[in-house]
Amino acid sequence: MSNLEANSEFSREMFENWTIQMRKGVLDLCILNALAEREWYGYELVKALVAVPGVGVAEGSIYPLLARLRKQGLVETRLEESSEGPARKYYRATTAGRSLAVEMAAYFEEMTRGVRGFQQASDAAANPDGSSSFNHSKDKLSS
Repeated sequence: MSNLEANSEFSREMFENWTIQMRKGVLDLCILNALAEREWYGYELVKALVAVPGVGVAEGSIYPLLARLRKQGLVETRLEESSEGPARKYYRATTAGRSLAVEMAAYFEEMTRGVRGFQQASDAAANPDGSSSFNHSKDKLSS
């Protein structure tokens, strides 16, 4: 394997690890935001989260996450009998979970604005012609 191939493989591995960490944090934020707004039936929440573009979550990974959030006191559950089969578990954010959702959403928004602002300033300094180095970097990653 050449140095170029090894470097490319290392870069791909770094990117994959980074995206996993990003998705974990964003998934916590999505779950707490959803549960802060209303109570959700577990399967309904799973389906909604699986459909979120870019999050790339598997159905089986959400229930353990909900269990962790419940143990941390951020989510509470209730069971409701169902005429269609076993009892359904419903989830909602606790007061602490709602507070954390607000704090996380504000931080995420601040961070997103900061990254965009930094990128725009960096692009303006590096590319007086108006092109974006971020878009060029993204193109290189996908090839």
